[in-house]
Amino acid sequence: MRSISMETVEAKRAEILATLKDQTATHEQKVTYLARHAENFLTVLDEPEGLDELMRCEQEDRCICNLFEGDAPYRPRYICPDYPKFMKEGSAFLQLDPPKDLFEALNNLQILYHNVPSITNYPVYIGDLDLLLEPFVKDLDDETVKKALRLFLTSVDRTILDSFCHANIGPTMTRTGMLLMEVEAELQNAVPNLTMRVSKDTPDEFVMAGIECALRCAKPSFANDRMFRSELGDDYCIASCYNGLYKGGGSYTLCRLLLAGIAKRSKNIQDFKENQLPHVMDVMARYMDARVRFLVEESGFFESNFLALEGLIRRDRFSAMFGLVGMAECVNDLLAKEGIEGRFGHSEAADKLGVEIMEQINAFCNAHPAPYCEATGGHYLLHAQVGMDYDKNSTPGTRIPVGEEPAELIDHLKNINLFHKYFISGAGDIFPVDLTVHKNHKFLLDVIRGSFDLEIRYLSFYGSDSDVIRVTGYLAKRSEIEKLAEGHNVLLNTTGLALGATRNCHAQDRRVR
Repeated sequence: MRSISMETVEAKRAEILATLKDQTATHEQKVTYLARHAENFLTVLDEPEGLDELMRCEQEDRCICNLFEGDAPYRPRYICPDYPKFMKEGSAFLQLDPPKDLFEALNNLQILYHNVPSITNYPVYIGDLDLLLEPFVKDLDDETVKKALRLFLTSVDRTILDSFCHANIGPTMTRTGMLLMEVEAELQNAVPNLTMRVSKDTPDEFVMAGIECALRCAKPSFANDRMFRSELGDDYCIASCYNGLYKGGGSYTLCRLLLAGIAKRSKNIQDFKENQLPHVMDVMARYMDARVRFLVEESGFFESNFLALEGLIRRDRFSAMFGLVGMAECVNDLLAKEGIEGRFGHSEAADKLGVEIMEQINAFCNAHPAPYCEATGGHYLLHAQVGMDYDKNSTPGTRIPVGEEPAELIDHLKNINLFHKYFISGAGDIFPVDLTVHKNHKFLLDVIRGSFDLEIRYLSFYGSDSDVIRVTGYLAKRSEIEKLAEGHNVLLNTTGLALGATRNCHAQDRRVR
């Protein structure tokens, strides 16, 4: 462990004091922030040369971001337990027998959720709820099931204080899945996030029920089951925002390339491709290597945590996520430096350059040997990261910037189709819908079916006048964002991110379809 200067110590002490005095943070939020401060006093990673220049510099000059993971990783960023195994076997550590009815099943799940760590200290994946609960509802009437689900989902919303918590339903239509969506539409909660996995065999009735629910409460989103299954196999799940990961595994870490910052360093397109981008990718990959090695080799997590000891997770089902943001700004800046007209999402030259950049990043990822990532062939998975609340002039992933979306939805989808295929661990786009214009919502079914016949991975919709909205990859309530903006406490940690995304990223100003 390396020493740190007294100047650094004093700066960190000031940050801790500011956290203690923050009147907009709840007690629970302060505890989380204080733990992060403590972790960041440690300097234990074998960091690559040049990292400070790229990551610990002024915000506008940064090219790498570690997304607040801390300087001493002691648990994986994302953990996706094997919930079917838990339901079948119970847990010796938690002193829980396998459930015999719906009420025991829901109780057991809530207890397990409280003991699943992540970067947020809350579970980022809470299971395929329809399939997990379907065996327990067959002898119960709809009203009884809905009452149980209502209490369960309310508890999740009030105790898992972060909307990166994610449940899955589909691709099979189930009674539980239908009732769950009915209850979600009624409750209007931001937690949990919800994805419907859609295959060609998913009945239109089920997808339409999902669409109607989404237009009321911004969930579920819709995942292209064919794509994810072809890349990750049958045992995949959608966690956190829209992250495709292995059940019984997860992701050690997620860092992101700030492509706009890399373009800013570049003289021209050639310099970007031949010098700046390769250098930054190499530094970030080796930084991720160091994070993974410390977590696996030194933290003791996989040797001591009950999830691993009871087989609810396995280290060999983990990988890590090589993220990026700011493709649009990167492309636009590079074209301007060359004197070439065109904007990302609106010109063939811009989109072509974006694809060339993605091909280069993809080739790097497929060539870099990633430690302890045998689950994904010894390589990191690309991820179109959804952005952070403090991002300015840096659009999430490969999205078209808010305010520049094409007038026609089909043109927007054509751009999306160029890029989603690269991101095995997740990419997605969001569309607010004007319910006063679109009385018949079947057109969204056609959009989903047509998109999933192409290479579009993940789509989200919400009613333009809905209180619950999809901010980037997570959900928040407009009413809670306004409350926080006025200086009041709010329950969910992610409301703070939503406020920043509203102010800095114009997240509530998307083109309404």
